Amino acid sequence: MSAPASPRILVCMPAWHEERSIAAIVLALRDKLPYDILVVNDGSLDDTSGTARRAGAIVLDLPCNLGIGGAVQTAFLYAREEGYDIVVRIDADGQHEIADIPAVLAPILEGRADAVIGSRFLGETEYRGTFMRRFGIRYFCTLVRTFTGYRVTDPTSGFFAINRKLIEFYSQHYPSDYPEVDAYILMHHLKARATEVPARMYARAEGKSSITSLGAVYYMVKVTLSFIINCLRRFG
Repeated sequence: MSAPASPRILVCMPAWHEERSIAAIVLALRDKLPYDILVVNDGSLDDTSGTARRAGAIVLDLPCNLGIGGAVQTAFLYAREEGYDIVVRIDADGQHEIADIPAVLAPILEGRADAVIGSRFLGETEYRGTFMRRFGIRYFCTLVRTFTGYRVTDPTSGFFAINRKLIEFYSQHYPSDYPEVDAYILMHHLKARATEVPARMYARAEGKSSITSLGAVYYMVKVTLSFIINCLRRFG
């Protein structure tokens, strides 16, 4: 009797104007992990696409900037069509520790979870963030726990892995803007098993965050309204 085939794993990165950081991340992934690498170029005007392709990634070029949700959903569509069993999502700016990917994958590979989120607040961490960011994250922890029952420490983490069940669903249904918090509603709707593991997060290798201090307030209001609307839509 032949041994079961190993699951097909795809590491995906949405990227917008990450020309200066993307090659190093792709090369590090290729050197350390035996997984396919997908970069979704979200309408960048620089050479993000060419740089990622020359480094050895599969690249999908979106004709315009769709935002983080649209870019990540594009990756899920690709994973579904190409038959991947697990998708790992990391940022393209060098903030996530590639060496933590096996730990994020482990609960799915062991059949203990459908989704695993890498939390920057579990275990030892160098992440500090601004006061507004820390306040917002604590606020979203409470929001997610109140409406879904998931006890989370890092609901805005962009470092996560999902299995085939969620790949199928997210490829058709995924929040278009600031999707990480809203995704808990979708997981709750599917009765998905979600867990967190420690994951290191660093300062950006290049560039700067698109969310300023004032933008953080806007982000909190917008995500809260979206979260409540999605709750009512799914469970009302």
